[in-house]
Amino acid sequence: QVKKHNMGRELLVTESVRIPEGVTITIGKRTVIVKGKLGILKKAFKHLQLDMRVLGSAKKKRVRVDLWHGSKKARASVRTVCSHIKNMIVGVTSGYKYTIRFAYAHFPIGVIITKNNTRVEIRNFLGEKKVRKIDLHKGCTVIPTEGVKDQIEVSGINLEAVSQSAALIHQSCKVRNKDIRMFLDGGYVSEKKLGEVIK
Repeated sequence: QVKKHNMGRELLVTESVRIPEGVTITIGKRTVIVKGKLGILKKAFKHLQLDMRVLGSAKKKRVRVDLWHGSKKARASVRTVCSHIKNMIVGVTSGYKYTIRFAYAHFPIGVIITKNNTRVEIRNFLGEKKVRKIDLHKGCTVIPTEGVKDQIEVSGINLEAVSQSAALIHQSCKVRNKDIRMFLDGGYVSEKKLGEVIK
């Protein structure tokens, strides 16, 4: 929703996000705290000059984000903030799960999960003796996929942490100084989904 005054410049840009049942959101000093059945997420937007507040009755609550007299770049940040809040709501209600599949042509890649399901060790990548150790971001866990060989699942409630952890695993076993069309060994994100990923 956009309101303009006579000069054509946008006076007010506003977006809102509906809060589902079972989720509580508190906002203070442009810091958003989202609580749900799977946990609590906190994110600060102090670098943005926005008005943020929770409006509505008990069953029809929503978060409203307003920007007054904003530049073009600042106006784009309104929807970005709303998208972050939506991702946080999905995280505390359903969670996120990234599936990583390991592929190899000759040397079998050994994947070992240690440190209470928070660290992945990759061995024998392209026959190398080096052991690659990847520590997941806080709040993320990794488990081997049941009944599927050479596949693991990274899960958590924070989308950014889960996706970054999956990226760290992928980047740790990238083929370097060789033709990547021929050497396809590595770990690849094969699936991204929501669900009750944290029991």
